[in-house]
Amino acid sequence: MRAARRSIRRIRSRRSSSRPGCPARITHLCAPTFLFLSGTSLALSTASRSARGIPAAAIDRHLVARGLVLIALDALWIAVLPSLAIGHYVLALQVLFAIGTSLCAMALLRHLPSPLLVLLAVEWLAGGELVTRAIAPIGESAHGLSAVLFAPGRAGPAGIAYPVLGWLAMMMLGWAFGSHLLALRRRGLPASSAAPRCAGVGLGAIALFAALRGANGYGDMGLLRDDGSLIQWLHVCKYPPSLAFSALELGLMALLLGGLLVVQARLAGPPRPLNPFLVLGKTALFFYLLHFLLLGVGATALGLTGRGGVAHTWLAAASVVAAMYPLCLWYGRYKAAHPDGFAQYI
Repeated sequence: MRAARRSIRRIRSRRSSSRPGCPARITHLCAPTFLFLSGTSLALSTASRSARGIPAAAIDRHLVARGLVLIALDALWIAVLPSLAIGHYVLALQVLFAIGTSLCAMALLRHLPSPLLVLLAVEWLAGGELVTRAIAPIGESAHGLSAVLFAPGRAGPAGIAYPVLGWLAMMMLGWAFGSHLLALRRRGLPASSAAPRCAGVGLGAIALFAALRGANGYGDMGLLRDDGSLIQWLHVCKYPPSLAFSALELGLMALLLGGLLVVQARLAGPPRPLNPFLVLGKTALFFYLLHFLLLGVGATALGLTGRGGVAHTWLAAASVVAAMYPLCLWYGRYKAAHPDGFAQYI
């Protein structure tokens, strides 16, 4: 129990440890993108399954199964790796828990109209701070179901780093975007037709972020700026995701997504099979699960655990990508050859 509490305190303290330009700042883009694109992929794959005649109930069961697998992987794999370094097991549930729980919820929510999902998601991202701060005031941890849903804390023996509701809202937005892509496809339009909307939404979200941080009041879970420096402007609350954090990261993601859609449309023919974006993108969970192990083993073997600076971080990241590429290429081919086996969940 004490270890779980210490883990959550460390997680919550990360809000004050990020610096603009450092790797931690850049990686803040990852989790919102994971959740959003998971929702988009979910909409596209669900439509494909429905077109093949798979009943809605079977699709829902598959979503719940995928969600439970992710939660189990978080508890039995992701939580185990750092526990090996400290000599005892600490059950700290993080981003896979958020994605898995959100997938289970989407088995029900996907039956709602996309405009309603967008409305509910935006309402929570905009107003969730009122509920969250009432349940877990700044500096305090949540407990039980409140930790699962609203703010980091402890639920039984588990430390919850990623309470679900803020991240579920991002998956709901991703589902709506996937539904928009399907609507474009039905009208005979390419996916790149969504690029202008991505750009507009992205710029609007970043403008909202600027307005919130400029006003220095509501929108960042009480994490106010001390001054006008860039480090203070970018010092936003991720645990749980505040409105300012969500607007900044989802806005940047929308701009990148729109740009990539345009680039894809201008490239001749389909992506090449060995394209790194295609290879790594199709095996994202496989990459995620193994890259922690590679980093830990590499740091231990080289005696760099807890040492090194930014240059070592970038070198380690590049080395892991290079090492994982052939593994992901193999796994992608295995997954394509065994679509109904365990590989469909990873």
